[in-house]
Amino acid sequence: MQSQLQSTNEVMGRDESRETVAKNSLLHGRFTVTELEEFLKTPPAGFSVEAFGLDGVRVLSDPEQSLVLIDDFDSCRGRICFHKSLGREVKMQNLWEYTSMRKSLLSKRIYLLMSVCEGSLTETNEKAANDARVLQQYVVSINGSDPYIKWQMERGLDWTISSIAGESYRVDIDLMEVVESWGAKNIQIISDEAIKVKPVWRDACFTLKYYSDALFDFPHWFGFSKRKFNLRLT
Repeated sequence: MQSQLQSTNEVMGRDESRETVAKNSLLHGRFTVTELEEFLKTPPAGFSVEAFGLDGVRVLSDPEQSLVLIDDFDSCRGRICFHKSLGREVKMQNLWEYTSMRKSLLSKRIYLLMSVCEGSLTETNEKAANDARVLQQYVVSINGSDPYIKWQMERGLDWTISSIAGESYRVDIDLMEVVESWGAKNIQIISDEAIKVKPVWRDACFTLKYYSDALFDFPHWFGFSKRKFNLRLT
């Protein structure tokens, strides 16, 4: 089944659609969504874009203000590199790295790259998730210093991480509920049969991995150190 992605306001013109997204971002300063092409064309404050190599693009940002968690990837523009990005999976090996990362999460605006796909994605069907056709990519940001987001992040980290020294762990911070709620109001997938299909999001989370040097880290070996918590807007 071939599908196309539309803004709900596309019939009224792309400029009006962008204005709607901008208003939505102002209403939810703790959460913004920007089409990748629009982000690269008109970077937000604190970001700049420059040519990189023969056919690549490098996105620069101020690490004191922004926490970018986007892996390098290929697009129609060529290779896209977010300079000084930590990547979607952040690895930490000591208490100092964990403390620094926690401070960043609770004080900076966090940037992630997410995709809207067609097809059915489930946690148990990894191949389907990897093979699903990407229809549109978005740069999603959340304000880690927002009191409500900060409270959720603190509570989630404290709940999922019982200790640091002597224990390895993996924590997934999930934004699926947030982007699904936004997507239901702002985008839609139209099939060739003119049937609306629910947008399916990929990469709606980021991961913290802490590696201990303990000799007998049994909980981690047997998969008991994997945790996840959800972030919400309200």
